[in-house]
Amino acid sequence: MNYKLLIRQERECDFGEIRSVVKTAFAGAEHTDGDEHNLVDRLRGTEEYIPELSLVAEVNCRIVGYAMFSQIYIGISKAIALAPLAVLPGFRNHGIGLALIEAGHRKAKEGDYYCSVVLGSPEYYSKSGYLPASHFEIVAPFEIPQQFYMVFPFKPELPQGTVRYSRAFGV
Repeated sequence: MNYKLLIRQERECDFGEIRSVVKTAFAGAEHTDGDEHNLVDRLRGTEEYIPELSLVAEVNCRIVGYAMFSQIYIGISKAIALAPLAVLPGFRNHGIGLALIEAGHRKAKEGDYYCSVVLGSPEYYSKSGYLPASHFEIVAPFEIPQQFYMVFPFKPELPQGTVRYSRAFGV
């Protein structure tokens, strides 16, 4: 596939298209609650919403991917969570998701966040440098096999403890 990819911050005029992209991307996914597009809407209404870390991937002025990083806490330390990451089916396996993650990490490093956490495929997220959270004694606030909960460190020393998500996640 030959195209020019643009990664940029979401705009309010994008919200409807983003909702459609997220809903389409998760339709038929192996692990989904079918609520990811609603999660995005709920997070935008919280103080944990970080506009500059809500990114779209555009190809020919069409949004084909989306990544949202929202603020979380590990103890009293600020971190971020990547959720959701969505790429339209016809645009997968072309590096768009990885480009969204990399752009988000680059921007997040400018802030005072210790790390990013993600719940997902170790095979996929390890390509972006995510490591098992258990290696850092960072714990999910829900039951999940350890290998699916990962951390990308931004600082050499990370806080330890249970992650506290926005109420928008319902955990």
